[in-house]
Amino acid sequence: MKRVTERRTYSYLGPAGTFTEAALDQVAEARGQQWRPVHNVGEALADVLEGRSFAAMIAIENSIEGGVSTTQDALATLPGLRIIGEYLVPVNFVLVAPRGTTLDQVQVIAAHPVAYAQCHGWLGAHVPSHSHVPAASNVASAIGVLDGTLPAQAAIAAPGIVNHYDVDVLATDIGDNAQAVTRFVLVTRTTTPPAPTGADKTSLIVELPHDHPGSLLEMLEQFSTRGINLSLIESRPIGDELGRYRFVIDADGHIEHERMADAMLGIRRFSPRVVFLGSYPRADRQIVHYPERYADDVFVEARDWLRGILSGEPAE
Repeated sequence: MKRVTERRTYSYLGPAGTFTEAALDQVAEARGQQWRPVHNVGEALADVLEGRSFAAMIAIENSIEGGVSTTQDALATLPGLRIIGEYLVPVNFVLVAPRGTTLDQVQVIAAHPVAYAQCHGWLGAHVPSHSHVPAASNVASAIGVLDGTLPAQAAIAAPGIVNHYDVDVLATDIGDNAQAVTRFVLVTRTTTPPAPTGADKTSLIVELPHDHPGSLLEMLEQFSTRGINLSLIESRPIGDELGRYRFVIDADGHIEHERMADAMLGIRRFSPRVVFLGSYPRADRQIVHYPERYADDVFVEARDWLRGILSGEPAE
């Protein structure tokens, strides 16, 4: 008898045609599986924690807007989650409209406020007298124009919209920054980190123990004295009182590397609360380089040297 393999479910910010869907499409093991569109990050992570989905794709950083605060805060406060991969999606926008619409007929444009803000230059040059109707998402803007629920003739959307809806594309690449990129992470329930590849990143969230001069420097020294580069450090208010912050950190390297493990032990001793989000392959697959004095065997030799002293071994 042929065994039936159960399909895995992956949650993503829907509906179909979003940038998040484009990120999920980069996950080879997710292709051919069940994709579950959700309304927000909280719902996506709840799917994972409550077992409805194996993993969720969520946006965590934008090259223009910075960190996605809702994602950072959710990862800081929801236990039992682990990042297992990251994916980059270029942020390109298209202007779409119902079939037969021409650009000179466009007077009102529907768009998510963030997308609209990233297209000001093009809109000012090509549709200078337009007005803006906010939409809940890029896809919602297109749907609203198509079904008439939004009083607009055109919508700003992600390029993937054309794969799911019958629209005319009035213009492509209308974003003001051609290099804009959104970084997404694939999150599952707590599991062992993927094996090191040499091109890895470790993400964590750290709270400072006390608000005193030099406390942030003391935290950063846990990484710098071990030769670890930080590709992201961003503060978020803890929320219990003014002046208390947690720090979202991306560090180059993997927790199985001796220098990273040593730094994590230092951070654990230093901070009252550390959330390890995961060690996973970098999206750009760039090999992490570091000075030879921070190589793994140097840390191993130093630990063996100390062990020898404590055990009374004669010096060589």
